[in-house]
Amino acid sequence: MDASLQRVAREMLTSYSQVGGLNNSDGPNMPSKLAVGTICEELLRLLFPGFHDDGAVHGHELTEITRSRIADIAERLDAEIFKSLRTTDAACKHEKARLILSCFLDSLPGIRELLRTDIQAAYEGDPAAMSYEEIVLSYPFIETVAVHRMAHVLYNEKLPLLPRMMAEWAHSRSGIDIHPGATIGTHFFIDHGTGVVIGETCIIGNHVKLYHGVTLGARSFEKDDEGHIVKGGKRHPNVEEGATIYPNSTILGGETVIGAHSTIGANVFLLHSVPPHSLVFFEEKQLKVLDKTRRKSAKTKAEPIEWSI
Repeated sequence: MDASLQRVAREMLTSYSQVGGLNNSDGPNMPSKLAVGTICEELLRLLFPGFHDDGAVHGHELTEITRSRIADIAERLDAEIFKSLRTTDAACKHEKARLILSCFLDSLPGIRELLRTDIQAAYEGDPAAMSYEEIVLSYPFIETVAVHRMAHVLYNEKLPLLPRMMAEWAHSRSGIDIHPGATIGTHFFIDHGTGVVIGETCIIGNHVKLYHGVTLGARSFEKDDEGHIVKGGKRHPNVEEGATIYPNSTILGGETVIGAHSTIGANVFLLHSVPPHSLVFFEEKQLKVLDKTRRKSAKTKAEPIEWSI
């Protein structure tokens, strides 16, 4: 190694010893981001056989392929669950990891049923959707919601790290950010999806539809006497059954409730609840529409420009 590279190595080693919080040296064996990504891919293949594969899965192969995939996922996920548990409890026994794994695997058939309702909601809620197959193959929300529903099971088992890692893997692919703690009902649809943020303590009812750019976030953070943020507590809104929230609306606060079958228009900023069957929107103000041909003529003739509102 030449002198310049040796100098960089020395400076990096000095940084490791002086700058905390960025290292995992001689600490617990952390879950692997690469492994978690691989597990998420394998889980999607298990949930949607033939849709995340290079080719169709034939019926006579399905039994063998399914058993093989479950065995592979169980082995990989068991290791990552155990590593996750050990980050907060160094004395944790492997049996606890296996109990969480068993609970998670048992949940997968039910998650498929929930995803069927989500696909149905997308098909019925988007006139551009021509088939269920199109939704599974090309709608980014369905992959993200699938990962969320699985991560939510692990979150409810109080498993540290791994559910967030799964959620962020999905977020990086779709631009849809759903905290694994969020509770989401059946027939959930996010149209387009990019930029949607759903916070940890959100509770979303059945048949809810969101558009791109919607934020269901926290209004403020309670702090202790020393100025540190108090963790936990209800911080994010509830959205009741049948509500629709249009693009780029922001709804904040743990006490905020969007009543059932309400419609929130685009670009709305809400810090308070609205009752069921509400229509919330901003009226257009100062919006002007100009006839460009008349504007050009007026400039040429030095005449006043007329606007229509």
